[in-house]
Amino acid sequence: MGEFDLIARYFTRPATRAVLGVGDDCALLQPAPGTQLAISSDMLVEGRHFFADVDPFTLGHKALAVNLSDLAACGAKPQAFTLALALPRVDEAWLAAFSKGLLTLADAHGCELVGGDTTHGPLNICITVFGEVPVVQGKSQALLRSGARSGDDVYVSGAVGDARLALEALRGTLALPPGLLVQAKSRLEQPTPRVALGQALRGVASAAIDVSDGLLGDLGHILRASGVGATLDTALAVNLLASRRHPDWPEAGIDAERQMELALAGGDDYELAFTAPGSARDAVEAAASESQTPVSRIGRIDTAPGLRLLDAAGKPLQRRYASFDHFA
Repeated sequence: MGEFDLIARYFTRPATRAVLGVGDDCALLQPAPGTQLAISSDMLVEGRHFFADVDPFTLGHKALAVNLSDLAACGAKPQAFTLALALPRVDEAWLAAFSKGLLTLADAHGCELVGGDTTHGPLNICITVFGEVPVVQGKSQALLRSGARSGDDVYVSGAVGDARLALEALRGTLALPPGLLVQAKSRLEQPTPRVALGQALRGVASAAIDVSDGLLGDLGHILRASGVGATLDTALAVNLLASRRHPDWPEAGIDAERQMELALAGGDDYELAFTAPGSARDAVEAAASESQTPVSRIGRIDTAPGLRLLDAAGKPLQRRYASFDHFA
């Protein structure tokens, strides 16, 4: 099968949102009046972001999900995406499953594939996604990292730490009961981009980011961009490790310190960490309800720079947790 036959069979669909989609040198997008384009790119590399034997359906899902998560953190509505794909060989069964996982998630969010590139080489997936954010009376409604203010509450959506738990099990650094591994592995391989929550938080949240490299590390980006600090209740954060509520959790024998590391610095969660004024608590709950996404308040924004961690008794913790860094 040649390159263009591959594209036609697995990745070409009629354009519905785009003015022009797959098939020309460029796709053409027409933003709706009164909107801005939100654009983000992510790359997934075999051996770095995923294991060689990963299910191609879940890999297709995750490849797009991590990009949709960036749009969610900006409060953007997905519109279209491009796919650049390097393949070591043409494996039709693999391509069928990969494209199905990719396009099933795309359809769920009304986000169409409009172009890209294919080449021969080590397996590498690069997606660029495009979304729209309203502009109201000349002011963008995009959620940024730079809007947190002293006194704001700190929130996180959904669960954190389970993806890292699965990664450590797959690496062989800890053993999990089969049922618990299946649950945690689904969080690693098929994360849920919080697109609906991001849009519901426009005009409510003061700052937002998606949690890809670890809760503390990503929250730190908000603090630096906003010129503020924060105090977090680590007990509340650790309770967001969904695996703790699995019936097989006691068999895993994971100590309290490891649990804290998973929740605070795990990464690959693709939840939203965000801040909002204390006066907006009802509005945050309404956004959570509207988007059918659980959110938890885990701390507050402070004037003093830095990140302070408190234990269950409210006492300061001196331990620091390093989030993921590709070049550290």
